[in-house]
Amino acid sequence: MYKSLIRPLLFKFDPEKVHYFTFSSIRLLSRLGLISLSKSLYTVEDKRLEREVFGLKFKNPVGLAAGLDKNAVLYKELSNLGFGFIEIGTLTPKPQDGNPKKRLFRLREDSALINRMGFNNDGVEVAVERLKKNPKGKGHVLIGGNIGKNKVTPNEDAVKDYEICFDALYDYVDYFVVNVSSPNTPNLRELQDKEPLTALLKTLQYKNQARPKQKPILLKIAPDLTDEQLLDIIDIVKTTKIAGVIATNTTISREGLVSENKTETGGLSGKPLTKRSTEVIRFLSEKSGKAFPIIGVGGIHTADDAIEKLEAGASLVQLYTGFIYEGPQLIKDINKRILDL
Repeated sequence: MYKSLIRPLLFKFDPEKVHYFTFSSIRLLSRLGLISLSKSLYTVEDKRLEREVFGLKFKNPVGLAAGLDKNAVLYKELSNLGFGFIEIGTLTPKPQDGNPKKRLFRLREDSALINRMGFNNDGVEVAVERLKKNPKGKGHVLIGGNIGKNKVTPNEDAVKDYEICFDALYDYVDYFVVNVSSPNTPNLRELQDKEPLTALLKTLQYKNQARPKQKPILLKIAPDLTDEQLLDIIDIVKTTKIAGVIATNTTISREGLVSENKTETGGLSGKPLTKRSTEVIRFLSEKSGKAFPIIGVGGIHTADDAIEKLEAGASLVQLYTGFIYEGPQLIKDINKRILDL
C-alpha cells in the first residue's frame, strides 16, 4: 500500500514539506487511536530478535537513524512501526534554522536523497522536555541521542557544545552518538582528525565516568574516510574506550549517479551508499578483530542489504532513506528475514 499508493502521492511534493506533513499526519492518527493499528501490521515480536549490545537490550536489531526525528517529536509513534530503537538528533545546544532552503532533494532514479539541512533543530532543551514523556519501564522507547555543535561555534570551542548536549540528555537517552561526520556544517569533518577527535571523546568519557551509571558513547563516521583514517578510528576507539561506532553517515561522493539532482551539494544517502557503508563495516570489524560493536547504516533498501551488513560485522542496523523509499514494510521484512536465518 505504501509503495503503490502513498509514496507516489507524497513524492509529487517538495520533500521537506512532505516530511512535516507526514509528521503531522502521524500525530493526528495517533490522537485518533489509529496508529496502534500499524503496530499490529509491522511489529515482529519474537525473543530471537532481541540483542544485547553495549549493555543495552534491544527488542530487535532494526533502528531508525538520526535525522528523521531530530527533535524527539514522534519517537513513540515511530517505534510502533516496528523499530527496535529510535535515534533522535542531531541536537545542538542552541536552536538553529539550518541552511537556506531548498536543502533536501530526491534522486528517484538512484533511490537516494541529498540533504544539506545543516543540523536544523529546536535545541537540546526542547528535546529534553519531550523525552521526559518516555519514562523507564513498560512502554519505554530505547532512545539514542545524536549530538553535534552549533554552526556558529568555532571548532576550537566545539567540545563545549558536545558537553552541553551530553549533560542535558544524560538522564533521558539510553546511548549517545557523537556526530562529527556530517558534511553540512562548515569544517565539522575536521573534528574527525585523530587529535581533535581523541580529545573530544576523552572529554565526554571523563564526564561519563563521573556519573553513577555510564551511558554508551558511539562515534558516527563518514563513508569517505581512507583506510588509514579508518585505522585511526580503530585506534581512537581503543584509546578512549568508547562503546562503538556507527558506520556510516552520508557521503560527498557522486559516483555513478544518474538523477537530475545529482549535482546538488550536501550529503548523499540511499542505495548508492549500500556497498561503501558495508565495506567500512567489514574493514572496521576485521581490522579491529571485532573489538567493538558497530551499528550499520547506509543504503539499506531490502532485507538482504541489512543481512549483508550484519554478516559484515554490524551488531545492529539503522534505516533512513530506505525507510522513506520502502516504507515500514521494510522493517518487518528485515526482522522476518533474520528469523529465517
